[in-house]
Amino acid sequence: MALKIEVPGWQTLELAHLVLDVNGTLTLDGMLIAGVGDRLIAVQRLVAVHLVSADTQGRLDAVAAELGLRAQRLTLGLEAEQKARFVQDLGAGQVVAVGNGANDVAMLQAAALGIAVLGPEGMAAAAIPAADVLVGSIHDALDLLSEPRRLIATLRR
Repeated sequence: MALKIEVPGWQTLELAHLVLDVNGTLTLDGMLIAGVGDRLIAVQRLVAVHLVSADTQGRLDAVAAELGLRAQRLTLGLEAEQKARFVQDLGAGQVVAVGNGANDVAMLQAAALGIAVLGPEGMAAAAIPAADVLVGSIHDALDLLSEPRRLIATLRR
């Protein structure tokens, strides 16, 4: 299973994995943002979905269960390095990473495609130059994968 996206003047992406930050990206105050589950069902037909978090809100297991996914629990304080290593271990050239925080910067940079989300909890300014694409919500990020022509329109050179 892979999502192939040819972006004129940039590159051809062959994405097999989606790595998602949880807190602030998929959730607001630890609660799953409405509509995320339905969009992830569509995206799972295209790529393998992975959740990563240090579980700041203490709700990682509940969110993962609600989505029917397994989550990678990270060590608090070492999240940035662990997220980047997780992307590398999957094969960074086949990964799209989505996040909003300062601890997502290395993951966004390592992935073949980095998407930074300006969600209800905000976005760290450092995520902006680290990402290939900036979006206004997690819904927009997931929709870029379900509707790759939108991504092509944004990234083509």
